Amino acid sequence: MHVDLHLHTTASDGVLTPTQLVTLAGQRGMKIIAVTDHDTTNGLAEAYETAKAFPELNIIPGIELSTDIPGNEVHILGYFIDQSDSDFQAKLAEFRESRVGRGKRMVELLNEMGMSVKWERVQELAQGAVGRPHVAQALLEGGYISEIKEAFDKYIGRNGPAYAERYKMGPAEAVGFIKSFNGVAVMAHPFDVINNLDSVLDQLQGAGLVGMEVHYQGYSTDLVAQLAGIAKRRGLIPCGGSDYHGMGSRMEIGVGEVDVPIESAQQLAGLAGKAPFRV
Repeated sequence: MHVDLHLHTTASDGVLTPTQLVTLAGQRGMKIIAVTDHDTTNGLAEAYETAKAFPELNIIPGIELSTDIPGNEVHILGYFIDQSDSDFQAKLAEFRESRVGRGKRMVELLNEMGMSVKWERVQELAQGAVGRPHVAQALLEGGYISEIKEAFDKYIGRNGPAYAERYKMGPAEAVGFIKSFNGVAVMAHPFDVINNLDSVLDQLQGAGLVGMEVHYQGYSTDLVAQLAGIAKRRGLIPCGGSDYHGMGSRMEIGVGEVDVPIESAQQLAGLAGKAPFRV
């Protein structure tokens, strides 16, 4: 429980505020965490401020971008990005605005299906950037589902009847975007595209991908070994994390409850031109 490179806060679709998340990680004695909210870095200033109370805790500035491939999605994590760049923030604002339009359309579709979900409530639940989990929370509150995962399985997953598209980059474009702002790019939860993983990695490594999540919530020992072998063969850093949102799903694990090597975080820092973490 020393490293977690995939965490979300209320700045996007997590339940814990940046202060709560960092406090939890600090109290657990963690050494390195990455705050990787969807399409926003707005939680980082608060996270850094809170971390002053935990001098042994290092915070990596991160982002998670959703991208499209035919019939599926690929998520790209970016670490050590220059978040102060105005062009970078302008593009993130464009992504977030697209999320709002997508969320409204999903609510419309759910209402057409007879489920009384209020857009105003989705916005209240979001607090920050609107995401599909906030629509799922509204469905849960309305008694239309029994857990968050059910919303994605039945209604708002990619092939669900209430799914709506939004503006996204292609995977290689997202990797290039992260690189252009001095960040390092890592592929998230690769099992989602395991059947064509090699072809996806060919494309992403050509664009500058440096790592892949190997250690991830719910991944079996055999799957971790398989992914570790792929990462080693391809020269990718074996990264990972809990992907913690705090939504209360029975499948979700806690902050720091994935065994991620400290060496992976150190390698990412090195590629980003940062000094090694003191741990």
